[in-house]
Amino acid sequence: MLTAPAGLMIYVATRPVDFRKGADGLALLAKETLGHDPMKGVAVVFRAKRADWKRLEGSAFKWPPVVDGVMRMNAAQLSALLAGMDWTRMHAPRIPQPKALA
Repeated sequence: MLTAPAGLMIYVATRPVDFRKGADGLALLAKETLGHDPMKGVAVVFRAKRADWKRLEGSAFKWPPVVDGVMRMNAAQLSALLAGMDWTRMHAPRIPQPKALA
């Protein structure tokens, strides 16, 4: 299982790409088209046209809608996406602000 370090900026390319470009081609695509350089401490996640995967046993990844651009996601959402779970249900817990004592 992949675990992203806390604080890592994760961007998801919302439009499917051709993986025949290879790692260098995808890095160039991230830098020139999406505006994020993966060599500068960000992670860019790409997707293929098909959202299914043999290991998901007849299910499919819940990808963001296909539109032009990129969206940001946190480490918990990325972990859920890669596990085949519904990442849209992953939210940071709301922590109530402490109240001052009188």
